[in-house]
Order: sequence, then structure tokens, then C-alpha cells
Amino acid sequence: MPYISLNPATGETLKTFTSWDSQRLASALEQSYDAQRAWARTNFPERAERMKRVATLLRERVNAYAELMALEMGKPVREGRAEVEKCSLACDYYAVHAEQFMQLELVQTDASKSYVAYEPLGVVLGIMPWNFPFFQVVRFAAPSLMAGNGCVLKHASNVPQCAQALEGLFVDAGFHSNLFTTLMIESGDVASAIGSPFVHGVTLTGSEAAGRKVASHAGQHLKKCVLELGGSDAFIVLKDADLELAATVAVRSRFQNCGQSCIAAKRIIPVVEIVDEFLTLFTKKAADLQIGDPMSETTQLGPMARLDLRKDLQQQIADSIAQGAEPVLGCAPIAGRGAFYPPSILYRVTAKTRAYNEELFGPVAAVIPAVDEAEAIHIANDTRFGLGSSIWSGNSEHAEEVARQVQAGCNFINGMVRSDPRLPFGGIKASGFGRELSYHGIREFVNIKTVWIR
Repeated sequence: MPYISLNPATGETLKTFTSWDSQRLASALEQSYDAQRAWARTNFPERAERMKRVATLLRERVNAYAELMALEMGKPVREGRAEVEKCSLACDYYAVHAEQFMQLELVQTDASKSYVAYEPLGVVLGIMPWNFPFFQVVRFAAPSLMAGNGCVLKHASNVPQCAQALEGLFVDAGFHSNLFTTLMIESGDVASAIGSPFVHGVTLTGSEAAGRKVASHAGQHLKKCVLELGGSDAFIVLKDADLELAATVAVRSRFQNCGQSCIAAKRIIPVVEIVDEFLTLFTKKAADLQIGDPMSETTQLGPMARLDLRKDLQQQIADSIAQGAEPVLGCAPIAGRGAFYPPSILYRVTAKTRAYNEELFGPVAAVIPAVDEAEAIHIANDTRFGLGSSIWSGNSEHAEEVARQVQAGCNFINGMVRSDPRLPFGGIKASGFGRELSYHGIREFVNIKTVWIR
């Protein structure tokens, strides 16, 4: 089957690519392994020089890459530029800090000398999604390469041009042509890649269903894996919160990238004392978002990435309304060409609705009023997901106590959930396991080796 690059704003086919056969896949993986063995012998200053060059090229090409994302998956260009700039920050961060994160760790024992060494693991397979087609890749590649590993990328099938641009980026920065390789393979070939003796670890950002399959294959072959899966993040608004600010950030968190983000504020949980005022603010700000051509500088909400995704989302919404949820804004596709869906709000969402129990991967917010703080915490935890949460209160110390009770991999107080190279990122429960970013991320795919000397 060919890879098809499709413009979701117009339905236009941009390019098609032929998928690789098994022989070409096997050859590419072996070549990556050979390149990694040589790369593992380089020193950190040499690695850092190349990674800093990646950061420089990202900044130089920011507009071209933003336009490519707009064409292939509908991200507004101004959001695309922010994504590319974030990639450059991650590359600079690991160029500066990787040597420190990987240095020998002396441990006092009964030996004359003992220490822990952090050594490259080998080739890491990254299975990455379309929603942040550059940052998701850089997020695993920058630390992996700085650790001395090689990277092979199985990108989402609807962003092949982004995938090829990323390979070209690393080659242009001076990395060996086989050290970062884009694999133009079908999803059905991923199991073969995981099972290859030339692949030593696998990281996936994607759906819960995909995570279960990848974890199963990785376990079968005893390969280390990291999974960052779906989320249904809680956005708790307490009675003493700055409602104007909370509503502004809630709109940004829920509707950026057309709502197609694992860490979007999908479940808005205001306590009853302020629910009416908050909902009024939130609805007005959401309704004011500018929908349109993702290539336009004024567009705040582009199309969803694919028509089939929009169809699935609409079914979730229709079912939720039938189950008792109240549509407040939007909640129906925009007629005409393209995969456009308006900013939408469902109110009085209860545990009987799909919107309460499932991830809504699109521009739809589920507002779930809570009787009090205790119920807000219960609702926040009443999900199989556990990626992030955001708590809003005029008392940050009290909000911190609330955050400690919310079951999630990251908790933000009076701020939007986001990833930061300086902090570990990942989830619990059905949102996956393992961590990316920070020193935790670079140590996921290394051999943590004990050395003991008498």
C-alpha cells in the first residue's frame, strides 16, 4: 500500500510514496545498527556539536517546517512554528546536559572502587503520531542520539513528508545517513521491526490500543519499551480560582492543535459555586476562536487531521448527547470540503456518557460540574487514564495538596499541562509507562551498568 500525503483542509492529494518491502526494511535496520556501533564510540562534545547544528537548522527552517505541518495534518502555521521552536530548545538542552546525565556515578561499597555507568543500548525504534509530527520525534531522538544510540522512525502514515524532512534534517546536521532513518513501512510491519536483532528498544506515542500491541511485541522479544498513550486530563477549577485566567487557559489547552493532543484539558471540572460564571466565560472564549485555512496567520483552529477521525468524534458526541449530555456550543461538523470541526462544548457530562469515559481526540470539551472539591478530585481520578492534570485556585499551596491526590504523571497548578525538556514527561494507568525528557528520559534507553573493582 502507498503512503498518501493528504491536505485535510482541502482533501487534495499532495504526494504518494511506495511502502518498503521486507528486504529493504531488514537492510535499513542492519545499516542503522552498523552506524550506531560507530556513533557509540564518539565523545559527547562531538555529539553535542551535531545536535546544536540540528537546533540551528530547525530555527532556520521554522517557516518551511510549519508550512509542511499545515499542509499534511492541518496545524495552523503559528502553532507549527511554536512546535519547531520547541524542538530546537530540546536539541539545545540535550546538547548541553547529556554528558552530565550520562557521567559515571560513584558509589561507596566494600570495593576499592564501584560505580554505575550509563552506556548506549543500541538502535531505538520510535513509533510516532501525526499530531505533533516534529516534536514527538525530536523528543525521543535528541536524548537517544546524545546517549550514543541510533534511531529508526516509523511515523504516522499521513505525515510522510514530515517524516522524510526529519531524516533530511539530521543528515544535513552532520549525522551519519543511517544513524537516523525513516522507515517507510506499514503498521503491519512494525512487529517485524521490533523483532529484528538490530533493534534494541522501542518507544511509542499513540493510542491505548497501539500501546498494548507494541508492548506485547516488545515483551515477546524482551525489548525495553516506553509508552506515552492517550489521556483524558482533568482541569479542576476551584471556587477561589481566577476564572478569567482559568477560562482563557482552558480554551488554549483544549483547542490548540484542533484539540488533538494527549495532554489537552479534555475534562473541565468546575465546582458548583462558580460553574455558571466559568461556563459563560469559557463558552464565549471558545466561540471567538478563528476557524480557517491553517496556512493563514489569523487561523487559530484548523481542520482535524483526517475525515475518518472527525467521523469517529462525531459519533462519540452524538452518543453522549443521547446519553444525557447537553450541547452548549458546536457539536456538529462544519459543512463543505475539508475535515473542519468547530470548537464544541458538552455540559452536564456524567459517568453514563461516552464523553466521560472515553478520550475525545478533537475540539470538544466535556464540562463536568462537581458538588465540591472532594467530588472534583473523585471525578479527576475516575478514569482509566492518568497523563496530566491542571488545578486552578487562588491558594497555590492548597492546590498543591489537591494535585498530590490526583492520579497523573504530571500535575500543573494555575498553568496549562505541557511538556518541558527539563522535566520528566509520561503517564500512569492506561496512559502508559516510562518517561521522556529530563535525565529520566535519556536513561530509559541505556545500559545501566554496575562496575565493581576490588
